[in-house]
Amino acid sequence: MQLNIKRLKAACYSSSFTMSVVGNLSPLLFLTFRELYGISYSLLGTLVLINFVTQLSIDLIFSFFSHKFNIPLTVKLMPCIGAVGLLFYGLTPWIMPNNIYLGLVIGTVIFSLGAGLAEVLISPIIAALPADDPDREMSKLHSVYAWGVVFFVVIFTLFIRLLGRDLWQWLVFGFALIPLTSALLFSNAKMPKMETPDKVSGALNQLKNKTLWLCVIAIFLGGASEVTMAQWASSYLEQSLGISKVWGDIFGVAMFAVTLGIGRTLYSKIGKNITKVILLGSIGATLCYLTAAVSDIAIIGLLACAFTGLCTSMMWPGMLMVATEKFPHGGVFMFALMAAGGDLGASVGPQLVGVITDATMEIPGALTLAADWGLSPEQLGMKLGMLCGMLFPLIGIFIYSILHKQRKKKTLES
Repeated sequence: MQLNIKRLKAACYSSSFTMSVVGNLSPLLFLTFRELYGISYSLLGTLVLINFVTQLSIDLIFSFFSHKFNIPLTVKLMPCIGAVGLLFYGLTPWIMPNNIYLGLVIGTVIFSLGAGLAEVLISPIIAALPADDPDREMSKLHSVYAWGVVFFVVIFTLFIRLLGRDLWQWLVFGFALIPLTSALLFSNAKMPKMETPDKVSGALNQLKNKTLWLCVIAIFLGGASEVTMAQWASSYLEQSLGISKVWGDIFGVAMFAVTLGIGRTLYSKIGKNITKVILLGSIGATLCYLTAAVSDIAIIGLLACAFTGLCTSMMWPGMLMVATEKFPHGGVFMFALMAAGGDLGASVGPQLVGVITDATMEIPGALTLAADWGLSPEQLGMKLGMLCGMLFPLIGIFIYSILHKQRKKKTLES
């Protein structure tokens, strides 16, 4: 059986699209579930946490036990798991009407398993395929995720406005066709060879490499820098800058995803010198976070939130390129460990902003301080939370500088 490169790429792209649906489905349905089923905000927020924790667990399992898996079979089952999860999620009000939240949790766990497997496996598939410029192919793969978010948000908004929230299940069923398409594309497709450690001790030996940990820390900071703004931009624009909920969603989610997609697409077309791009992006993201936090002018804050997407666009996929270059035989283990680092950053970053925001409102004197600055305690808390979010790209400047100097030195030596 010959390697069908176009078919495999299409399967990986549709799997990346599924990840964009899975990552944004529950947050966009929060208000719908609140109004239709009376589910509390804390329980709804837990759905997002379950999503990240499940994916992180898959990352860690594959980091150490990838040699125990039949990789080609796992790849083919991966989109099927995602489709089953989405279908169960949508069917919950009908099959579990007395415990809808539990059904949503079960559906979330199932489709998060599929997304976690996709995150671990589609990048090494693309990296293993013959290509004139592997870095650009990796950037193209990750740009699909960003454009998938834009498409999903637009379709979701139009669907809810035209047909109403009561029919949300049919939207989920429609998007379940995407992983089913991936399953068809992967079926009967020959997989490229992807290296895995022979045993757990082989993975543990690789963990002794300091440069590998530097790459993991770098993608942790990149994941935190990207997802913190992606998760909080809409609420921040609404609460702190007085922008309406509708425009906050459009500019907080869709525009961030648009600039994220533009950055990744541009690199896939004309990009080079990835470490320099990441370093400049971290500097730009730091300035965007700072501007968003301190500005009282809505349009400036809005643009700062949106352009954070452009600045952070190559931090995650770019670090996969750097790690692939430094560890050409890292295989599935390396990609799984990097995915774990990115997912951990994507979990810690938004959570930190939430903790800082809540803690600020409980500090004695916060009400007086906020009043002195013409803010509500919640606005003050969100601004301080956004300033804390700035720490991730700020620290990243130093980490990415080290990696850039290493790459520059290696280029001069060769």
